Amino acid sequence: MKYYSTNHQAPMADLHKAVVKGLAEDRGLYMPEEIYRLPKAFFDDMPKMRFQDIAYNVASQFFGDDVDLDCLQDLVYDTLKFDCPVVKVKENIYSLELFHGPTLAFKDVGARFMARLLQYFLRQGSVGCDGNAPNGMVNVLVATSGDTGSAVANGFLGVEGIHVYVLYPKGKVSPIQECQFTTLGQNITAVEVDGVFDDCQRLVKTAFMDEELNRHMMLTSANSINVARFLPQAFYYFNACARLMQEMGDAANEIVMCVPSGNFGNICAALFGHAMGMPVKRFIAANNANDVFYNYLQTGRYEPKPSKQTLANAMDVGDPSNFARIIDLYSESGKLTAEETHQRITSLISGATYSDEKIKETMRKCYAETGYILDPHGACGYRALEEQLQPGEVGVFCETAHPAKFKEKVDEILGIDVEIPERLAAFMRGEKQSVAMPNDFEAFKKYLLEQ
Repeated sequence: MKYYSTNHQAPMADLHKAVVKGLAEDRGLYMPEEIYRLPKAFFDDMPKMRFQDIAYNVASQFFGDDVDLDCLQDLVYDTLKFDCPVVKVKENIYSLELFHGPTLAFKDVGARFMARLLQYFLRQGSVGCDGNAPNGMVNVLVATSGDTGSAVANGFLGVEGIHVYVLYPKGKVSPIQECQFTTLGQNITAVEVDGVFDDCQRLVKTAFMDEELNRHMMLTSANSINVARFLPQAFYYFNACARLMQEMGDAANEIVMCVPSGNFGNICAALFGHAMGMPVKRFIAANNANDVFYNYLQTGRYEPKPSKQTLANAMDVGDPSNFARIIDLYSESGKLTAEETHQRITSLISGATYSDEKIKETMRKCYAETGYILDPHGACGYRALEEQLQPGEVGVFCETAHPAKFKEKVDEILGIDVEIPERLAAFMRGEKQSVAMPNDFEAFKKYLLEQ
């Protein structure tokens, strides 16, 4: 499989270059040259298949040309040592619980998959675009607004030959999220940036384009800008469809997927799955007060703006990177006009945007009516389904993280004492280790050059 840039000004890349470089030379995001549709026989058998088997079939379409299939199967099965169950919350509304991995967040799947894929390339001796990594080390830069940092840090923890730098906005992630990547040590360095998530993301993207820095060290990203991070997230959407088909039979033909969205890697993976034939009728992108994509759906104009700090902090993104992939996918790589592209997108995707007060209101209402505990991000998805689901449709919203990761907020809003799972409690007993960093690229560059 070859990969091209969404800016269409960079050379084509193979998989290992797309994964190791993360970002194309023209600052575009890599896209697979083809998206293969899965055969009808696969969808006929899917309700009877295990999560791991479903994921392997999907992964083979994305990566089978570049990774030995036996190794790919081992990689997928090692990544998916946990399930992502579909739980009925109320009539025709289900939660896709994506928080059963090591850090109790949906990004565990993509982070672990990417770590194992980089390991595969290291063992093949092909990790660098020229076959070599400067100083024998691959350096992963990742910006996080919450869950990405912990998932990537834990996915790569202890992986030989790889060092991870997690950039996060000072004071803008929850205490439990923060301790999941600042207490690990070993090959994980937490960088506490005096700014917001968009500043962290800018520092990472600028680092990739800096020639001196790239001569000094091999850099890659584990944000959803990396194809190996976001594509595996398609696995659990296929699995959700399979479980509904298994439970409901023909009644599962009208599935609506609602995805709480920040940097749009998660819904982008779902849309790639749809292009592969996944039986979903339509999608809803649920935003918090950061409503750039929602406004695009209404107006056809994409107008990035500074991010706002909200209760649903992992979605506090004012310029979502993966918007470029969505545009490229539905414009057929720029063959359609902006108006035609907008029409295609709005025919499949609707949007929603919610203030903190509406998020709190939704969490209280859902808990009172059903006993189900929503975290602030899942609350956006749940409310969007309640408001937009049509008769005969079955709605699935992503509950992207365990509510205990936002314990202070959830306890206060619901008046309860959310139990902290032991795996989270273990992180909280660790000692914080972080590097303070101003919101300045030259300072960040100087730090990396000294490593």
